[in-house]
Amino acid sequence: MTNKRILVLGGGFAGIDCTRALESHFKKDKEAEITLVSEDNFLLFTPMLPQVASGMIETRHIVMPIRQLCKKARFYEGKVKNIDPYGKRVTLYGTNEKRGISLGYDYLIVALGSQTNFFGNKSVEIYAYTMKTLNDAVVLRNRVIDMLEQAENENDPILRQSLLTFVIVGGGFAGIETAGELLDFVHDTKKHYPHIHENEIKVIILEAMPAILPGFSERLAQFTKDKMIQRGIEIMLNTLVVNFDGSEVIIKDAVDPTKTPVKDKTLSSIQTKTLVWTAGVTPVDTIKNSVFKTERGRIIVNEFLETPDFPGVYVIGDCSLAIDPSTKKPYPPTAQNAEAQGKTAAYNIFAGINGQQKKKIEYYSKGQMAIIGKRTGIASIFGMNIHGFLAWWIWRSIYLSKIPRLDKRLRVLLDWTADLFFDRDISRLKIFRKEPPVDYRELDEVDDVW
Repeated sequence: MTNKRILVLGGGFAGIDCTRALESHFKKDKEAEITLVSEDNFLLFTPMLPQVASGMIETRHIVMPIRQLCKKARFYEGKVKNIDPYGKRVTLYGTNEKRGISLGYDYLIVALGSQTNFFGNKSVEIYAYTMKTLNDAVVLRNRVIDMLEQAENENDPILRQSLLTFVIVGGGFAGIETAGELLDFVHDTKKHYPHIHENEIKVIILEAMPAILPGFSERLAQFTKDKMIQRGIEIMLNTLVVNFDGSEVIIKDAVDPTKTPVKDKTLSSIQTKTLVWTAGVTPVDTIKNSVFKTERGRIIVNEFLETPDFPGVYVIGDCSLAIDPSTKKPYPPTAQNAEAQGKTAAYNIFAGINGQQKKKIEYYSKGQMAIIGKRTGIASIFGMNIHGFLAWWIWRSIYLSKIPRLDKRLRVLLDWTADLFFDRDISRLKIFRKEPPVDYRELDEVDDVW
């Protein structure tokens, strides 16, 4: 039996880049069996999710079918139930329509990514909107349009104001870009709602830290804050969310570590029907419940991205805790890092099979970029801090070039071009079908594939 069964778990940036690199390394090796498992059959280009939520980009244009990206690998669409590194097997959940599957492996790459972190706030988890998946973006867009439709004909001023107040929790990349796109969308479409006035629309960012955009220079973060406030976005720093019941968000001041804590924090509230949570991510439950050694939910790996206790198991992307030797801190959970780790893990498996020297992970950030609305952006690249229209243009150029398929690049480019000349669509699509619930239970029968 061949000892070249390579199993990749996860269809995000890390998993796809790793699989494609493996296909390149083993393109002439017919004995190598590469298998990829993902819950979705597409790669989601997450940097453009806020633009899907604002209706600027069509939904299908930021998804790339995995089967078109990875030609040699065998693909399974499924959810990982259990990872058994002792028996070298991975079990996938069954559903109402298919039995569970058990896959064996000789080498395993875990790239299962992350999920939204609500920090134990159950009320927020129930009622808040998120921006992590394609469905999240579509649902949020429908929600914003629904609020405009209701507010247009609402006579109660208090209820009307709550309908037109949109709260975004989190002042990082996702929160800032979502807030900017949301404001652009509402302002661009209010012409179709003659009874809604611009001064009635409120977009509020709540951030628990004393500054937005951690990781950016203070100058760029301050530029972003000033520009967004100038456009009418309210930014509340050092603010924690206590509760949200779907109509009212309860907030309080965060504890400033540089000051003496105040025992009785005064609670206040914001009346809103829409709260978008972008305040953090955490590794998926499959990782947290695994036998691997973890720290803060992420699997500990060595400089080769391999788990010390289980040789042949590599962990990459958001669920990997690899330490940067220069900073002594974990590598950041970014797409750049995920892609770099994916290529490194693929090479190390190839090197291990062929008796060659493995490579240590080496990742250097190429820069950071964000768009903040109205053809304005910020960028920190090649040691330069850029803001305004030029940064916005750089963001579009670089991210457009990173889309892995030419046809998708052209479609996004056409979407951007159309946005210059035409109004955004305000159709609220009620796309749903009542389905029987997926039963992720332990089935009696499991197909043993390998």
